[in-house]
Amino acid sequence: MPPVISAIQNTVSIGQFHSDFAERIFEEVKAAGAKVVMKGGAAECVLLSPDEYVRLVEEAEDARLLTLAAERMERYDPAALIPEENVWERLGVTQADLDSVGEAEFE
Repeated sequence: MPPVISAIQNTVSIGQFHSDFAERIFEEVKAAGAKVVMKGGAAECVLLSPDEYVRLVEEAEDARLLTLAAERMERYDPAALIPEENVWERLGVTQADLDSVGEAEFE
């Protein structure tokens, strides 16, 4: 369902929000993910389920990171790369230092 249609169908008046319908409204938010609260015919706020809020925040963060990666790739110059051995040498890190650290776990 297009987002605009979904938003229109998931609206609630401020009067209903203040009444005994609040519990039902919260249940609908949990089921649908969001509800738009209307006041005087205009959108006043959006109620989001915790899962939907987390999803949106993560989506925004993913978009920010993707933009950052794209910007970095525009400036990528393979000729400017430094070989790993040169990095360790500049930092004064020896193979024995690396061997003493052990394996790293990545998730």
